[in-house]
Order: sequence, then structure tokens, then C-alpha cells
Amino acid sequence: MTTTAVTASIPNASPIRRFFSRHFRVVLTYVILLVLLSVNIRLNERFFTPPVITSTFNQSMTLVFAGMAQTSVVVTGGIDLSVGPVISLSNSVASAVFADSFFGIVGTIVLVLLVGALCGLINGLIIVYGRLQPIIVTLATASVYSGIALYVRPRPGGFVPRVYGDLLTTRLSTLLQPLLGKEVVTNSIFDFIPASAILLLIVLLVVWIPFRRSKLGLWVYAIGSNQSAAYMSGVNVNRTKVAAYVMCGVFAAIAGLFLTAQTLSGDATKGGIFTLQSIAVVVLGGTSLFGGSGGVIGTIAGAFVLPVIRSILFFGRIDPLQQPLWEGIVLLLAVAAGASRIFTVKNRLDVLR
Repeated sequence: MTTTAVTASIPNASPIRRFFSRHFRVVLTYVILLVLLSVNIRLNERFFTPPVITSTFNQSMTLVFAGMAQTSVVVTGGIDLSVGPVISLSNSVASAVFADSFFGIVGTIVLVLLVGALCGLINGLIIVYGRLQPIIVTLATASVYSGIALYVRPRPGGFVPRVYGDLLTTRLSTLLQPLLGKEVVTNSIFDFIPASAILLLIVLLVVWIPFRRSKLGLWVYAIGSNQSAAYMSGVNVNRTKVAAYVMCGVFAAIAGLFLTAQTLSGDATKGGIFTLQSIAVVVLGGTSLFGGSGGVIGTIAGAFVLPVIRSILFFGRIDPLQQPLWEGIVLLLAVAAGASRIFTVKNRLDVLR
């Protein structure tokens, strides 16, 4: 039974109560993020300066896209352990083929997106038509993609145009200076808007929202809720699952492209850390690992929680050797808080999703 069914069983529930009951985990994630931001602001008085805001977004954005990739398959009830290696492969390919020209940059972006889609397609086809468990398949393909990434980029390096990095990691004011003039954009609202935030908005509007509102997007959630019922309702289960993994590969490629812009180089080992982190931010963002509920709105907040925690530990002068310990404790508390609602419901089966 989904959370929607829980709210429907509440007689005369107000719209506000129904909203918070339906989106409890997502709202809680944003509350946790706001609390952590408040602590961070007290420790770092320069937090609301343009450089710090931009740095925070840039540090979070690769994980945001990695989390969006993981969300695409988790809502079907699956999981993808190859997200990190696909990010590494995308980063390696980009650094190997980039050219310092408009068509070179655009062509590289298209090529990397196709590589990510192909990786997702391979995962989906093996899982669906091989009838194998996603965790086993993606664990195996993760090794394959890592090996290809090392073949393409055996040593860190490569070429990435400076203009490409600036386009994705600088502030909006810097990008608008040639058009509006330095006097107009300096110390304006544009100075506080990171280019990475604009990129995230574009990806949401162009990729995720159309996908989520399409028939295919509805089928993805239907499969996660009840695959048998979805099949009996006429949903093409196999095609939908494959499409979800292709979407995962595309988002992982976007993450790899942003990582390339952030580091201005290629490294076949850089993306590995994002596999488990992407799963963590998906759970923290309120998406059920059983599938059928959740979305990228909560995942985005969960992705910002991790760098904010690290910033708090840094400015709180915690011993660097102990920082992973405290980061893990805070994450456990945050996830436990999301599960605390189970103790307030008489029928605990109602909140399994």
C-alpha cells in the first residue's frame, strides 16, 4: 500500500495534512538540510557570499546527477551499481575527445550522452531478457565499464577546454558580463546564482519532468508499485525497465560531464565513490528501495546534505581522521528520522512504501 492510500484512509483530512502525509520523507529531508545549513552558517560567516554558494553547488552537482540516475531505476524496484563506473567512463571519454571549438564541445557532449545511454541499454537488456537480478548484473558491468575507462584514460590527464569548465562551474554574472556589462551584473542577484544551478534547472525541465509526466514515466512508477498489476493493466514491463536503465545511463553521463567541467581533466577512478553515495542520497531523499514512490526532488536535497555535513565538520575543526565517523553517524540519524513515522501508524504495512 502506498502513502497515497494512507492519506486516503484519513477521514476529512485537510489538504495540508494530506500533502505532508504523502510527502513526509521529502519534507523531512529538506528540514534536515535546513537545520544543517543553519549550523553551517553559524560556523562559517561567509557562507552566503557568491564564491561559497557557487562552491557548495559545484561540490554537490555531480552527486545530484548521480542520485537522479539511481532514482530512475530505484523507482522500478531495481538498483544500479554501475553508476560510478559510467561516470568514470564518461569523464574519461570526454577528456580524450574534447576539442577547443564549438562543434568539438557540442560533439563531445552528444557522444558522452550516447555512451551513457548505451551503458544503460546494455544493463537493461541483460536484466530484462537475461532475467537476472539487477544487483548482480550491474556489479558485473561496473567492472566492465571501469576497465574500459582505464583503457581510454590509463593515467589522469587529457584536455578539457577552459571555456567548457567556466560555462558550467562559474557564476551567472560572469556569463552575462559580455552581454550586459560588468557594472550591471556585479553585486546583483546574478552574482549569487551558480551556473551549475541553471544546468540543474535545465536538466529538470528538459529531461526529468517530461519523462515523469509521460506515459513511460507513469509506467515506471506502476512497475515499482506492483509489477504484476502493471502487466495486467497493459504496461509493457520489459520495455519500461530497459528505458529506466537507459535514463539512468544518461543521467550518469551528465554527472560525468559535470565532473569533467569541475576538474578540467579525466580520471578513470574518480567516479567510483558516487555509486554508494548515489544510493545513500536516494534513500535520504525519501525514495523507497522497494520502488513505486519517491523522485528526484528529495534526491536533490539529499545530495546537498553530504557536502554540508563535511563543511560543518571542517569548520567545526573535527579531526580529519574522525570526520568519516561523524559523517556516517549524521547520515544514520537522518535516515532513521525518515523511518520514524512507522511508530506513529497502527498498521505498519502502510508505510513500507
